[in-house]
Amino acid sequence: MTHGTESPTPVRPRTYELRTFGCQMNVHDSERLSGLLEDAGYVRASADATADVVVLNTCAVRENADNKLYGNLGHLAPTKAKHAGMQIAVGGCLAQKDKGEIVRRAPWVDVVFGTHNIGSLPALLERSRVLGEAQVEIKDYLETFPSTLPSRRESPYAAWVAVSVGCNNTCTFCIVPALRGREKDRRPGDILAEVEALVGEGVLEVTLLGQNVNAYGVEFGDRYAFGKLLRSCGSVEGLERVRFTSPHPRDFTDDVIAAMAETPNVMHQLHMPLQSGSDRVLRAMRRSYRQARYLDIVAKVREAMPDAAITTDIIVGFPGETEEDFEETLHVVRESRFASAFTFQYSKRPGTPAADMDDQVPKDVVQDRYERLVAVVEETAWAENRALVGREVELLVAEGEGRKDAATERMSGRARDNRLVHFSGAEGGRVGLREVRPGDLVRVEVTYAAPHHLVADGPLLDVRRTRAGDLWASRQAGAPEPPKGVLLGMPTLRR
Repeated sequence: MTHGTESPTPVRPRTYELRTFGCQMNVHDSERLSGLLEDAGYVRASADATADVVVLNTCAVRENADNKLYGNLGHLAPTKAKHAGMQIAVGGCLAQKDKGEIVRRAPWVDVVFGTHNIGSLPALLERSRVLGEAQVEIKDYLETFPSTLPSRRESPYAAWVAVSVGCNNTCTFCIVPALRGREKDRRPGDILAEVEALVGEGVLEVTLLGQNVNAYGVEFGDRYAFGKLLRSCGSVEGLERVRFTSPHPRDFTDDVIAAMAETPNVMHQLHMPLQSGSDRVLRAMRRSYRQARYLDIVAKVREAMPDAAITTDIIVGFPGETEEDFEETLHVVRESRFASAFTFQYSKRPGTPAADMDDQVPKDVVQDRYERLVAVVEETAWAENRALVGREVELLVAEGEGRKDAATERMSGRARDNRLVHFSGAEGGRVGLREVRPGDLVRVEVTYAAPHHLVADGPLLDVRRTRAGDLWASRQAGAPEPPKGVLLGMPTLRR
């Protein structure tokens, strides 16, 4: 009688779920965290399953960020109690700020890591699992530039490319420099090598990313480095669209405007935070520009690129803001003709100078100004959008941008100026909607304008199928669940 050897039972890989809160830099970091986990053998959990590891990549910019985090952790506690071996990790800006406080308030958390050492996550998870105790590791300096880490990108057609991390500014309302550190710049050759590699994978659009993106070059002493980088991106064959976010008015040089206007694949879209239109408030914020400087940049951009869409960030109710100060902000909104603005009510962040300033503006006054600002922003954006009705636009077809697409039988895409357009591909054109995939490029004529989006309900005028569209289609055959998206912070071009 022969005795065979039984095959060992295969070990099921551990699964993970990643929840991202915050800005584009957090989204970029999350793609790296996913890449690190998958490099370590984890697989993404399906939408209907409980993950073995839940990672929360946090934001610390808004006042309710703490409540969001601890609310999420509270909901996860009973889930973890029912699932042996489950681990919870917290990273990002709030982890950098609160450090061991997170484990004190939520002792069921297994790992806390900061903004400077995201590459440590797999090792910290394993150490916590083996030792049976929480691991808190926060570094005060950047351990590894995030872009050198493995990545699992969510989009086959668009990618973030970090040119720098950290910020050298000292805005009195902002806690980011304390959590991300001083600016560290990548070498131009490394950035272009990453862009070329992404295009080789089928990516059509890259967004150059930095806390203060147009200060790029400060570390190696070239104040014109960012304009040069934009022009270099123009020579990358196959790269259709280049964007960047977010620039600071202080560092905005004329050569950047020229590079935007003269480089065909750099989009005529500018997101430039204003924060306030009042010189007095800007001084209190330690924003090193004034209203005249801001409007001068806007005028130069419009002169070089009349079709440019300009968007911004605005804070209402900064300590000491008067009605006259607020009226100055409304003046800049009307003069700048913003296509959209991210509007925020000032919220105290512990550790920032503004939190201890006198003359905090009463909540009811802030709310009233906020509502009036939103009304002016929407009125201005709607007027800008109505001017586009009847025009042809090229769209990069997107996935998940139109929440009502299924009900309206439309698809959605981003125009070159980043406006969101919902299109139907009505019968009668040369091509039908069935032939279009996310990642493809289409031409449509705008038929309707709303404050936050455009509609094109006529026939498709043209469809260009792309490698990115092919990649999207191949993912559908056996792809994991689509991402859950960003849960807090900056949307793309609205609200």
